[in-house]
Amino acid sequence: MPVSTHTLQADMKGDSQMENLTESMKAILSKSGIANGTLTLFVKHTTASVMIIEDEPGIRADTQHYWNATIPPKKDWQHNTRNPGEDNGHSHLRGQLQGPSITIPIVQGALTLGTWQQIVLIDFDTRARTRDLVVQIIGE
Repeated sequence: MPVSTHTLQADMKGDSQMENLTESMKAILSKSGIANGTLTLFVKHTTASVMIIEDEPGIRADTQHYWNATIPPKKDWQHNTRNPGEDNGHSHLRGQLQGPSITIPIVQGALTLGTWQQIVLIDFDTRARTRDLVVQIIGE
């Protein structure tokens, strides 16, 4: 069974910034030549995640509000207090909950996303970083 592996980078600002990767994933799938199988997208960082959302300004704002309410930035997270100079304990916790990867079925050369589903990278960290991602497509 053929496997097609690709890497990409995204320059992110942190603070729950989102970057839409849907068109990039479609382009990578097209280049792979795989018509049926699965695409897995994985971010190689503990303070960032990938997810599927309806990518519109209201959902972006609601998502940011959700993360700030659920896991707020605060100085007394153990990660911060045990590691002098660190301020991103909340970023790690958010990344743990959201997760580093998604898998999408491929049928007849297309991602099987619903009408409003979009693939986004979310950066929970407290500063700008370049994020490394791996895309692996398996199928035939």
